[in-house]
Amino acid sequence: MHQALVARPGSCIRRLGGGRAGEMQFTRFLRNRSVRAAEMSLHAGRLTRRRAAGRDVVAVQDTSELVLGARRARAGYGPVGNGNAAGLLLHPVLALEAGTGALLGLVSMQIWNRSADELAPRRQRATANKESQRWIDATKQAGAVLDEAASITMVSDRESDFYELFAHRPHNVELIVRACQNRRIEAQNEPGLLFAFIDAQPEQSRFATTIPAAPGRRARNAELAVRFAPVAVRRPCNGADPALPDMIGLTLVDVREVSRPQDGSEPVHWRLLTTHGVASVAEARRVVDLYRSRWTIEEFFRTLKTAGFDIEAADIGDPHAMINFVAAATIAAVTVKQLVQARDGNTNQRLGDAFDPDDRPILEAVSTKLEGKTERQRNPHPKGSLAFAAWVIARLGGWTGYYGKPGPKVMRIGLAEFSAIKYGTKLELKNV
Repeated sequence: MHQALVARPGSCIRRLGGGRAGEMQFTRFLRNRSVRAAEMSLHAGRLTRRRAAGRDVVAVQDTSELVLGARRARAGYGPVGNGNAAGLLLHPVLALEAGTGALLGLVSMQIWNRSADELAPRRQRATANKESQRWIDATKQAGAVLDEAASITMVSDRESDFYELFAHRPHNVELIVRACQNRRIEAQNEPGLLFAFIDAQPEQSRFATTIPAAPGRRARNAELAVRFAPVAVRRPCNGADPALPDMIGLTLVDVREVSRPQDGSEPVHWRLLTTHGVASVAEARRVVDLYRSRWTIEEFFRTLKTAGFDIEAADIGDPHAMINFVAAATIAAVTVKQLVQARDGNTNQRLGDAFDPDDRPILEAVSTKLEGKTERQRNPHPKGSLAFAAWVIARLGGWTGYYGKPGPKVMRIGLAEFSAIKYGTKLELKNV
């Protein structure tokens, strides 16, 4: 199934199966009650563990809602969004190499079908009984799966800003969390509120950077001002376990865009709470750069949805089977995303991270066929590298080598073309 999903990214089981026999094989597999997404997650984590050993790793986690349509609500799918749609929720953790940003693999994933009870007022439930427990569980899983890495930094957005995450973090995991709550703090021996405190601090540096494109926003160059200071965050008055420590020492790194963007979009303003020690502008810049790695998981969700697998269009009525299918597609989407990342040759990954050994001669033969006379029409990457394969797949997907960079849609088309070529090399035509 993994090979089929990588070769023909999509959500139609009939097409993935390639025929009636394959369709039934995949359907029985997904519906089998002994098949569980948790086991797929463990297997993927073991592969990532080997790749991450000895490296400085950024683990990125986030949640995405998979809206499957109102018709499936009658088939046992729970509410998503504001409760006016039905579907599942997916919470993966991706491992990236710090510095290069190379996607090393999937650390873990949680997929669940929400019950109506989970929409009850959150203040009436303990953290262990809330969906927010997923952030704590994912952080603990990252500490266990990546324990052979040189260092682990978990990065997450504003939804993960709650006291228990900092209180329960594993000893081998540092945290960078975008602040959402204007918390009670003590700083410079004075009580106060988090946002007012950092707003009153003088700028400590400015630097220029490129803000990447996003839906409704073009990429742009920006000048950012940086402030940072140590803070002691106090335990919340309401809802927090009284057994938690009264205060937790953190560092707040504040980065904000100096001028308003000309395209009318909101200026960047990140308040980042981190367990990393920050004593210099260089260390503050490093925290900002590590947080920016979080954008990879947004691109990953786009690959899983509209730009690649179109997972929300899967017509699977059994929630158990759909959860298994989402798990399989999530693992396959990592492979597609690795190809997109490898296109520039900056990640230094090997072919075996995404392809079978017997794919290499086919890729090299196709590369020779696709290369043109000009320098930009030749594969610039070494054979045996993932970048070499990414160039071939992108060219098969319609990329000319001249305009822009190939994205997940181009890679999806190219993988389908490569699958057909690979199938053709295995045909025996003796009886034709």
